[in-house]
Amino acid sequence: MKIMISCCAIICTLACSAQTGDSTYAEKLGFPKGAKVVILHVDDAGMSYDSNEGAITSIAKGVATSASVMMPCPWVPGFVHYLKQHPGMDAGLHLTLTSEWGDYRWGPLAGKDAVPGLVDKEGDLWPSVEQVAQHATPDEVEKEITAQLARARAMGFEPTHLDSHMGTLFATPAFTERYIKLGIANHIPVMMPGGHNTLIALQLQATGVAMAQARAAGKMLWAAGLPVLDDLHNTSYDWPIPDSVKSDDTKLQGYKTAKYIQALKQLKPGLTMMIMHSTATSPIFEHISGSGAVRRGDMLTMINPVFKQALADEHIILTTWREVMQRRQR
Repeated sequence: MKIMISCCAIICTLACSAQTGDSTYAEKLGFPKGAKVVILHVDDAGMSYDSNEGAITSIAKGVATSASVMMPCPWVPGFVHYLKQHPGMDAGLHLTLTSEWGDYRWGPLAGKDAVPGLVDKEGDLWPSVEQVAQHATPDEVEKEITAQLARARAMGFEPTHLDSHMGTLFATPAFTERYIKLGIANHIPVMMPGGHNTLIALQLQATGVAMAQARAAGKMLWAAGLPVLDDLHNTSYDWPIPDSVKSDDTKLQGYKTAKYIQALKQLKPGLTMMIMHSTATSPIFEHISGSGAVRRGDMLTMINPVFKQALADEHIILTTWREVMQRRQR
């Protein structure tokens, strides 16, 4: 089953077009004027063993700088145990309200009785964002994302940030309000593009009303002492992979690296998060998802010296959620 809505693809309720006349949030955080500052972020840690290995490889052996963890999923302990052995690693919560794969699924951490609107007839989280928006209440959403944060802390894992699996927390303004509330209440950075938003606005064809909403959300988070993104790059999951490269790592690495280098050239000054789904796919992964080539290509790009050189050539400054929060606190 293909993910029909990739992470934050429905952030159109909050996306905005170019911000003019103001300094970027990157500049406000102390980065040089005009700098292109990037968080290379790996989604879906904890989802499977292969997901964990891909995230770890992309950061430990490659140029990725951050990851986030799907707390309801089966391989969370393995990833959290790794984090405890590598306490400097940047890792947040990939707040999860959907269970999208046909034969590999998970349920809510708050318990089915506490959040009945979040579960389908099998007792797992709904497969699609639309189903969550149709059936769940904002109170149920808040209970579940609070439970996910509580589990992380019970395991000794303090997240560097919060973000949203498949963008479900942007499905309705009420869901987004609870997402922002969780971050502010716990003083944890929230993934929210609230600056010029050039790329995400272009991707989603944002309206003027959405632009105003996004800027307001960004200002709210900034006023609460949290860092804010200037933009979000979120198209890599949807780049089609030609059949001719899917089964050849060398060709797949070259193809996906070229796509990412092209994306780097599109970045505007400011703090941008680039989302990917790096996975060290094994033969088992095809029984979870048909997206293996997309995800493996991300990992191969992150460990490719050609991509590392492209970052230098484009004068990209890499950062983490941990660093931008430290800068905000200063």
